[in-house]
Amino acid sequence: MEAKGIAETQKAVEDLDPVKKPIKRNKYAFACAILASMTSILLGYDVGVMSGAVIYIKRDLKISDVQIEILMGIINLYSLVGSCLAGRTSDWLGRRYTIVLAGAIFFTGALLMGFSPNYPFLMFSRFVAGIGIGYALMIAPVYAAEVAPASSRGFLTSFPEVFINGGILLGYISNYSFSKLPLHLGWRLMLGIGSIPSVILAVGVLAMPESPRWLIIRGRIADARNVLNRTSDSPEEAQLRLAEIKAAAGIPESCDDDDIHVTKKRDGGGVWKELFLYPTPAVRHILIAALGIHFFQQASGIDAVVLYGPTIFQKAGIDSDTEKLLATVAVGFTKTVFILVATFLLDRVGRRPLLLTSSGGMIISLFTLATSLTIDDRSNKKQMWAVGLSIASALSYVAVFSIGAGPIAWVYSSEIFPLRLRAQGSAMGVVVNRVTSGLISMTFLSLSKGITIGGAFFLFAALATIGWIFFYTMLPETQGKTLEEMEGSFGHFWAKSKHNDSDQIQLAN
Repeated sequence: MEAKGIAETQKAVEDLDPVKKPIKRNKYAFACAILASMTSILLGYDVGVMSGAVIYIKRDLKISDVQIEILMGIINLYSLVGSCLAGRTSDWLGRRYTIVLAGAIFFTGALLMGFSPNYPFLMFSRFVAGIGIGYALMIAPVYAAEVAPASSRGFLTSFPEVFINGGILLGYISNYSFSKLPLHLGWRLMLGIGSIPSVILAVGVLAMPESPRWLIIRGRIADARNVLNRTSDSPEEAQLRLAEIKAAAGIPESCDDDDIHVTKKRDGGGVWKELFLYPTPAVRHILIAALGIHFFQQASGIDAVVLYGPTIFQKAGIDSDTEKLLATVAVGFTKTVFILVATFLLDRVGRRPLLLTSSGGMIISLFTLATSLTIDDRSNKKQMWAVGLSIASALSYVAVFSIGAGPIAWVYSSEIFPLRLRAQGSAMGVVVNRVTSGLISMTFLSLSKGITIGGAFFLFAALATIGWIFFYTMLPETQGKTLEEMEGSFGHFWAKSKHNDSDQIQLAN
């Protein structure tokens, strides 16, 4: 009976003629996604501001290149604490208050960084800020995916990446704006002013509703229905989403608002066993896809370009601090423009075509950047054409990254997990993302010295090529599907393999 009711509602939604009655974007869902995604600006600002601030931190605190690498990359590892805690916290407190917690923790960390008197205190401050970033990275795409209607989920779920890029651009601008101040003051203002976005976030999030899926898991069906009515494209879709979420949560379709006592409240227990110890073929495929897309997003070296832009441009032949900072502003501006383009393509072109095209462009850009840097590095005098090619290929790399691989990693991993596994499954994706980012950012200077900076980017290009193969073979299209339909798109390979093994065993017997 439950499946029949869902099917009838699904048919009613499909019977709506989009030509005769075009569906407009839901403004309320749009506003909710915007507010939630603002948490991602915290990571973006830290990444952007550190790329320039580290020039002055090194001079003021007189620290080595190894200490610089650790300072730059360690926040990615610190963020693992927040990411690991965020899954259970969001299942316990709710998505909305987890966003508030993320902003409060980062606010504290940013202020501490701004008042850091020495290197050890600065490292402690980055630990605090890293926990807040870990919370923010996990919860923003999950909330956006759960509140968005299927017709615009890609558009709305890409907002966290938009704000990451916006934060990076703000960080670059902050570098340039405060670079003329006295040495001991400039970098501290660059870091400390990052506390402002977290205050705005904490105030704005109070206007957001809770995720309808979390409300249903907690038995608050009436509240969930109200949120779905406001965030769906039509009453029929709201009814369908409610029925599907109830089914996914194990709540009978007949259970109405007065029957919430029959709902068993869940806090995420048993999820790890289902993810790692006893996964179904579909869950195994989903987990590999989610972890893989996050690994290859970062393994292609995006943080090397974003964090060490001034170093790369110096190797390319730019010596002036002002010119290096202006070149990084150009990188931030390019990333921001192209991520905005990507938000409008995700629900029109689809995840898979956009991701494969983006990855192909990244491979070409990385090989070009590696070649131009190698030529410039081996030349006895500055080659202006190689300098220009290095800058152009760096800009083209961040452009094609932002139009596909950047946003799709967050969109894809936040929408493919079943409801019961979504919070903690998404948290695992963030863990892989941050570990890979941390390894890249904490080893780039040493790697560049060991195999040359051109060799480092040849390595990133090779990893991007392997990533393209992984995306092509492992990631099915998810465009237009409801979150509750996702599981059916995965696991066919493993299910088929298991079936074939069973047949061979029976034949042998």
